[in-house]
Amino acid sequence: MEIEPAVRQRAPHVPAHLVTTRNLGAAYPLIAEAGLGRRGVVIGDDLLGGSFVFDPFELYRAGTVSNPNMVVFGQIGRGKSSFVKTFLWRQAVFGRRAWVVDPKGEYGDLADAWGVRPVALRPGGAVRLNPLDPGPEDGIAGSWRGDTERRRTELLCSLASACLGRALAPRERAALGAALLDCARPGGVPTVPMVVDALLSPGAEAARSLRTTPGELLEDGRDVALELRRLVHGDLRGMFDGPTTEGLDLSAPLVVLDLSVLYSSAALGVLMACATAWLQAALARTAANGASGRTVTADGHVEAPGRDRYFLVVDEAWAILSNLGVARWLQSSWKLSRALGVCNMAVLHRVSDLRSVGASDSEQVALAQGLLADSETRVVYAQSPGELEAAAELLSLSGTEAELLPQLRRGVALWKIGRRSFLVQHRLSAAERRIVDTDAAMGGDSR
Repeated sequence: MEIEPAVRQRAPHVPAHLVTTRNLGAAYPLIAEAGLGRRGVVIGDDLLGGSFVFDPFELYRAGTVSNPNMVVFGQIGRGKSSFVKTFLWRQAVFGRRAWVVDPKGEYGDLADAWGVRPVALRPGGAVRLNPLDPGPEDGIAGSWRGDTERRRTELLCSLASACLGRALAPRERAALGAALLDCARPGGVPTVPMVVDALLSPGAEAARSLRTTPGELLEDGRDVALELRRLVHGDLRGMFDGPTTEGLDLSAPLVVLDLSVLYSSAALGVLMACATAWLQAALARTAANGASGRTVTADGHVEAPGRDRYFLVVDEAWAILSNLGVARWLQSSWKLSRALGVCNMAVLHRVSDLRSVGASDSEQVALAQGLLADSETRVVYAQSPGELEAAAELLSLSGTEAELLPQLRRGVALWKIGRRSFLVQHRLSAAERRIVDTDAAMGGDSR
């Protein structure tokens, strides 16, 4: 309806009023960001209003993200470690299970809270893991079905390439494939020592399959054999050089592989790749067997039948990404998350770690950035001012988001989930503080 001019003239002028979002929230207490729904675990407070609830599998099912994978960045002491540990702890309430590659030995308190012991790997130790263990016997959906030999070949080629510091020549790759085929007889499980022996003593059948002689095949694979021999007889022996030790409890809600004895080793990336390969094979078998035959969603809803959901955490992921061959293998494994029902979580300190793994135009950098592209959830704790350019480009941040990163206080992170962004204050219970304290020597809470 048209207002008469006289009425308009009599209408009082209301001046504009400026107010902070904190005060505005008090004036309109029931108005908050819609968030990601109610199905998930509570992380803490959405600083734009309301609680922040998150579950990667629920978001994938809802179509919010195209994969469940996550990458977590954060400077030391800003809350990255606290978030990862308590996130796994809270997911356990709903029957979710976690498998962790721990290169620094920081998950001992979390394992203790769960009543389990980490699997400590050390040269000449009592525990051995066979990275060539088979995946699920009957296979599962996707590229794991009937593809065990390809997976083993890719891993061995990646390890050999990382040890040699270069890509394998075609004849080296062929020799390695023939050796693995010679070891993988029906009913048997190959081990790294068996493959090394087959490379150093190739049989006539393997030579005939490649239209060469045993002597020439030996020369083709000698360098590969000598590098892999380091895992069998060299300084890295006693961890991945035999069948998997019997009696390892893989039914626990948390499985931690502790590599802290070797954290300063130049071969850490190779060792982490072996450990991750073993975890993935064991996890695939467990997932295919359907341990519980049902899925319990984050809000307590039971779905049956179904496959359990898992979190596979690779801490200090830069150690793997810095090796070209191993980075190739890790990226291919990352793509199996949907087939396995796994949320892969890579944990790094700086966003620029994705660029510092190699030269600016190197394949290592491309693979590291590809890993980020295959992770639609990015959790970014405080970064130094020097990280802003890399963070803005790699994470597709707005100018405002990039400017916030150096200013984030302890426990606050920028969450990028699909096309949405959130500022989240992580909250800890009193019981959780003991689990996450990695700064006891400094008399503080690392959060």
